[in-house]
Amino acid sequence: MASEVGGEQRCGIGARLRGARELQGLTVLQAAEKLHVDAGTLEALEAEAFAALGADVYVRGHLRRYAELIGESPGELQELYASSTQAARPDLTRIPRGEPGNGAARLVVPGLLGLLGYALVGLLWWVHTMPGEEPQPLAAAPPSAADAATGTTAAASATTTGAEEAARAATASPTQLALKFSALSWVEVSDTTGRRLLHGLYAAGSARTLSGAAPLRLILGNAPAVALRVNDQPVTLAGLVRHDGSARLLIDGEGRTTPAPARLAHGD
Repeated sequence: MASEVGGEQRCGIGARLRGARELQGLTVLQAAEKLHVDAGTLEALEAEAFAALGADVYVRGHLRRYAELIGESPGELQELYASSTQAARPDLTRIPRGEPGNGAARLVVPGLLGLLGYALVGLLWWVHTMPGEEPQPLAAAPPSAADAATGTTAAASATTTGAEEAARAATASPTQLALKFSALSWVEVSDTTGRRLLHGLYAAGSARTLSGAAPLRLILGNAPAVALRVNDQPVTLAGLVRHDGSARLLIDGEGRTTPAPARLAHGD
């Protein structure tokens, strides 16, 4: 699909988005992480599969944010989208109209449309402000009657052991982590209790230092651009960086790294 914009022949929406993203040196996954959306949403925009994104207001919102990220013109792309969807809309002037009703009936339709508009605005606000879900523990199966006595003894022992481990964790010295960014990168850091210590997008030349209970869980959007030090000792990411440049890992108090297991909650 092609369109005339400002007297100049330009490519369609999908081709322009894809070309601008590639000029920025971004993969679809990296762009999705920067926008905090699913990669399938950006793939649908580049394929011009707008019906898969739902209502018109959602398509326009995703299109505007994606264009701003990769340096395209949101206004031109919105005009292309409007012209592409105009042809698919039915000609309402050819639909037979019934006789107008009384004044009260004529007010019902505008009122319902207004309520629908407020509902859509509220839904969009809720989606964009809703915090990410935290991982939830799996529910344990209840003990059988035959194991009741044994379970009581085991539960008491487990409670004592858990209390001892919690006491040791509370008195242990926190692990210090320093991050230095040589290029733009998205990062999230959580401690062993699941408490988020750092979250966001950081520019080249910035640095952050934090501390928390080990092992620390890290998610890096551009891992080669992040230098890590644990307790003032350098940390190597050899074998942990994925093909798209991201990395998910655990770092213990001595700076040893291991791949981070998948979480049980949505969003990781």
